[in-house]
Amino acid sequence: METYDLLVVGGGINGAAIARDAAGRGLAVLLVEQRDLAQATSSASTKLIHGGLRYLEYREFGLVRKALLERETMLHAAPEIIRPLRFVIPQGYEARPWLVVRAGLLLYDLLARGGSLPRSRSVRLTDPALKPGYTRGFAYWDAWVDDARLVVLNARDAADKGATVRTRTALAAARREGGRWLANIEDVPTGAVSQVAARAIVNAAGPWVAGVLGEKLAVRAKSGVRLVRGSHIIVPRIGPGEDALLLQQPDGRVVFAIPYEGNFTLIGTTDVSVDDPADAHISDEETDYLIAAANRYLDRPLSRHVVMGSNSGIRALYDDGASEAKEVTRDYVLELDGDGPPLLSVFGGKITTARALAEEAMDRLAPLIGGGPAWTKGAVLPAGWSGPPAGEDFGGRLSAAQVDHFVRHEWARSADDILWRRTKAGLHVGAATVARLAAYLKGCDA
Repeated sequence: METYDLLVVGGGINGAAIARDAAGRGLAVLLVEQRDLAQATSSASTKLIHGGLRYLEYREFGLVRKALLERETMLHAAPEIIRPLRFVIPQGYEARPWLVVRAGLLLYDLLARGGSLPRSRSVRLTDPALKPGYTRGFAYWDAWVDDARLVVLNARDAADKGATVRTRTALAAARREGGRWLANIEDVPTGAVSQVAARAIVNAAGPWVAGVLGEKLAVRAKSGVRLVRGSHIIVPRIGPGEDALLLQQPDGRVVFAIPYEGNFTLIGTTDVSVDDPADAHISDEETDYLIAAANRYLDRPLSRHVVMGSNSGIRALYDDGASEAKEVTRDYVLELDGDGPPLLSVFGGKITTARALAEEAMDRLAPLIGGGPAWTKGAVLPAGWSGPPAGEDFGGRLSAAQVDHFVRHEWARSADDILWRRTKAGLHVGAATVARLAAYLKGCDA
């Protein structure tokens, strides 16, 4: 029976970051993910590394400061997949008063002091995508991220440092016995079950965090979880500008419109409370809401027939008792159960703060399972694929050489893994290419 220092359950950004941190401290780590890396919430984000400007309205100053510090760290850690992005806030009748927005941005600048990005400023608007009435506004800076690749590169770095990463592998059950955890893990495609031992478990299952506690570990959580669906639509590029737009809405929410993959614009997000962690499907009401949110500002209105795609993710937020989904804190809570072999569960969190979350998680576990000091602040993530295109051309800037790399080094198993999480080529190719790629992958398995 294989024995590990740490079993990490969940292959989203939090699980991958924790596995990376732990492996870099010299611990023997096993990460299991029931589907593909980043297949759930972590590939359905708004794709931002940001402080969270709107969180200032809820007085989450500590969260914003922490996130802005991490924004700077992440800009240096993964420059190939994280880049600065300017946001423009058109100022109109739907918006908060001019002085309120200006004050919020000045506070945002203050909390970001010491960073490398420019400060905010008021601007005259010249974007032809906007209605002519929008002539004034504000500009500020945050950063864009390829969210799924960030997860994959964290997992790759963990593996490079000795961790074992097993996708399509589910935790079936685990129990404390003899001063350690005994866990049954299932290979999902075959149904084969094997047993491993671990000195500690991290439950980073995202929307399934409560289910893992109650159904797999027979442990009662002290913290509550609030499931909130966030959805986005993808439309043809709305204008020639390279800026993202922050669009204030009459209900007090904000919606982003972000240049995406060259030819597209990503519009989102929503906040819808749900009960089922698998309910990650955009509703008609959400689609209509996002179209209407954009049309308040766009000179050429959108309609349903131009929507080319969508994504939805379920955020597993720490339940702080907020009455509305939009008000629930985006900060994280780490719950440590030390009644025997340790169990640490992750509630909440953001892609931006995943590195800090992982560091804090391992600092909490270190007195119990050992390991070296914290090391990830200032460390650079691996670059991923860097070779020239070679072999069969699948379109969407995707070659057979890249596919082979994703299969051999990044745990890709299906066409979807490659087209939507290792790359975004799925936006640029048709059904025939998908079928051709699936056939190629089947040949790789033969």
